Amino acid sequence: MLAQCPRCQSHQIVKSGVVKDRQRFRCNKCNYNFTVAKQGKQIDHYYVIKALQLYLEGVSFREIERLLGMSHTSVMNWVKLYGIEKPNIHPEYRPTYQVLTHKELQEFTADVKNLKGAGMIITEVGDKFMLIKWERFRD
Repeated sequence: MLAQCPRCQSHQIVKSGVVKDRQRFRCNKCNYNFTVAKQGKQIDHYYVIKALQLYLEGVSFREIERLLGMSHTSVMNWVKLYGIEKPNIHPEYRPTYQVLTHKELQEFTADVKNLKGAGMIITEVGDKFMLIKWERFRD
């Protein structure tokens, strides 16, 4: 069994009921009753950094949720936790983005007309690439 007694560190423990939907244990060595701390779901730091990077590039919380498959609430909490402020973006410019495979990215960048008239950032998102392009807003 993976659990051990928090009092004496013995591995001689047995199940001893359930309290508030959590398994209780009793140590056979010192008779101490305890519950094992619930393990939270940990998100890889790569995705935290990627979510914050996308937020700084102007991608909305909901779009980040769709792209990375994590809760928009988590992204909002990370923004607060790390004190990140979105830069003031000139209203004439707006970001557009595309998620491309490696081959699609090669084809996109091979065409010179796609590279003119806009700033661009390419970032890896899992096994694909996200192209964020800043263009002047036109009605």
